[in-house]
Order: sequence, then C-alpha cells, then structure tokens
Amino acid sequence: MAAISAVGLTKSYGDKAVLRGIDLSIPAGTVFALLGPNGAGKTTTVEILSTLIPADAGSVQVAGHDLVREADGVRRAIGVTGQFSAVDNLLTAEENLMLMADLNHLRRREGRRRAEELLRRFDLTDAARKPVVTFSGGMRRKLDLAMTLVGDPKVIFLDEPTTGLDPRSRRTMWEIIRGLVADHGVTIFLTTQYLEEADQLADRIAVLDGGRIVAEGTAEELKRIVPGGRIRLQFTDAGQLDTAAALFDYATADAEALRLDIPGDNSVITVKAVLDTLDNASVRAESLVVETADLDDVFLQLTGEGAR
Repeated sequence: MAAISAVGLTKSYGDKAVLRGIDLSIPAGTVFALLGPNGAGKTTTVEILSTLIPADAGSVQVAGHDLVREADGVRRAIGVTGQFSAVDNLLTAEENLMLMADLNHLRRREGRRRAEELLRRFDLTDAARKPVVTFSGGMRRKLDLAMTLVGDPKVIFLDEPTTGLDPRSRRTMWEIIRGLVADHGVTIFLTTQYLEEADQLADRIAVLDGGRIVAEGTAEELKRIVPGGRIRLQFTDAGQLDTAAALFDYATADAEALRLDIPGDNSVITVKAVLDTLDNASVRAESLVVETADLDDVFLQLTGEGAR
C-alpha cells in the first residue's frame, strides 16, 4: 500500500511555476529520496505533502488520508524535520521532548516515558538535562528528529536532515534513519543534496528538475541510464601517457595527474581490449581502475545545464 501518493501536483508563485504536475507513489515502510538542484521544488513538495501550504492542483493521499479533505488526519500521521532545527535553545533536551508530548496531548506519565525512551534511542540520556544551546550540531539534529517521533508518526518528512553535519554525525543519522524503517516500519520521505546519502539510504530515488520528475528508480537503475562508466589508467611517465592517449578515441588525459580516462561499459571484454591495446603498443600503466557511473553522473546529466 502506498504511504504517499500524488497525481498531477502543481504549484506556482506568481508567474514562476515551481511544480509542474509531479506524480509520486511511495510504498509504506520504505525510504524515498527526492534529489534536485537548489530551486528545483524539493522543499515546496515537502511543504505541500505535510499540509504546510496548499497545492494549486493535483490529488494527494498521505497515510490513507486525503490531503485536502482530511488534513487533520494527515497531520496526526506524519512528522516533519525541516532544514533548520526546531528545538528551543533555552530548554533542556528533556524539556523540549516534554513540550512536544504536551503538544501531542499525551498524558504526563506517557509523555515522560516517551521522552526517556527517545533520549535512550538517540544516545542523549547523559545530556537530557543540559540546555540545548550547549549541544553540538549533530546532537541538535538528533534531538530534532527525536522530537518528530514523540507523536509516533507513520510517515516522516526529512528535508535535508544532515545539512551542516560532519561526516561522523551524518553517518550516525543514517543509522538512526535505517533503524526507524527496519524496526518500526516508518516511511521516510527524504530530500537531500548529498548524493551519497540517497545512495546509502533510499529504496527509490526521484530526480526533480525544473518542477518535473525527470527520472525515478532505484540507485542502480538510475546509474544505468547515463553513460558514466570509465576505465582510469594511472601513469608514472608523461611520454607513456601521451602514447596511450593517442590509442583511444574519446579518452581524456590529465597531464598534471598523469591520468587517462577511457569511456567504456566496464565489461570484461572492454577491459581486456584496453589491456591488449596497451600491450600491443608496449605501453605500461602503473594501475588500472574500473569506475561505474554514480549518482553524481546521474545528477549532472539530468539536471540544470546537463539536461539542456
């Protein structure tokens, strides 16, 4: 069953069309990532699906509730973590969570139990009674997500949740997100500009550009639709590099790095043909690396100037 479904979703601000009729179908208990350059409409999509702003046209259901007719039902079923932290710096972590419990109309004892559980889950128990103003960026984002979970949502919208975090904190957040899906069956709608993040977390990825979904699929499916594979040869001698570069059409040489990139499909036959060509010309490479297309290649080719 789809946790989120949208048909023909559109939104404009004056003469500027932000969304131009996008369709989405996101199964329950999965992670869905929406990629796109700045201004593509990612945050607008989240704001519409989470009832913060109305769409101009289109039909949407979230957690089985119609977005327009049953907006209160949608709000009860979702949690939202935006780009900017929503925690109160003057309160402690525990007080922030208890405030969210009150807003979700939980009884005092249940709210306290829920806060203690979330502090344990997010490894914040030792910092429970410290003011949030003393927290690091990673701790603040963990608390922000914990506050989203106080109401036990079925669907969580994470709008660029790891922006500004160091690599260690980002990977901690990834583990937490994986756990929410694996252990609790939560559906995650993730927007991000970190392509590795989408690659690591998402069951399916959509690429948004110019207000339209220009591609959708698993990470591996998306990587197969763009030509990004290459065979990378490293040399220790500039003469050997120049000789090798002359052997292959469309090869790209980096004279400073003494590196040669040869476009290819990365099959065994192609790699063997490259090696045979080098051997026949008595050219010696120091190393050979086979690289497949990655989400960077997909992103660059399908969005902005690459798409045009």
